[in-house]
Amino acid sequence: MAEQSSLVRLQAEYDVELDWRGYELRPETPPGGILMERLFPGRSQAMFARMLQVAQMQGVTGIQPRNLMNNTRRAIALAEWARDQGRLHPFREAVMRAYWSRGEDIENPEILGRLAEEAGLSAQQAVAAMDSPEYQARVDALRAEGMALGISGIPTVFVGNLRVVGAQPYEVFAEAARRAGASRRT
Repeated sequence: MAEQSSLVRLQAEYDVELDWRGYELRPETPPGGILMERLFPGRSQAMFARMLQVAQMQGVTGIQPRNLMNNTRRAIALAEWARDQGRLHPFREAVMRAYWSRGEDIENPEILGRLAEEAGLSAQQAVAAMDSPEYQARVDALRAEGMALGISGIPTVFVGNLRVVGAQPYEVFAEAARRAGASRRT
């Protein structure tokens, strides 16, 4: 998935720190996932077409249609573990490529272990961390935080104290950076 996204550009042009947080928006998603058409009857193809259009506006290519929404609990727990290891961004990018470009099952421990290795982490430690009570509790805390903040979509990106929900054009992020008081890089 080639990416020169709005967020890459934002960080290049503004002095901002972005905070990626994994919110489990659909905790009721069963193990093995749920068909998108069952989740969004009559709307799943239109939703994917819109998402693809926004992604292309950001320079993100290689996205494949998704017929199944995976349960993301393990991936989010593992992202929090990767954050603690200082490898959140490489891990997040590996998961996004696996899910959106290759259609991989991001709740499968073997796949998540391989993605952790791609991000420079230990697969064995990753597999142990994804179901650990510590990281599962962090998934619950993030979900509670998201509910309290009214998070309704992903990705949700915080720019300073402001949040931007969903894949957005560059201008939306730049405006959030300006409103948050970020200075433009020279």
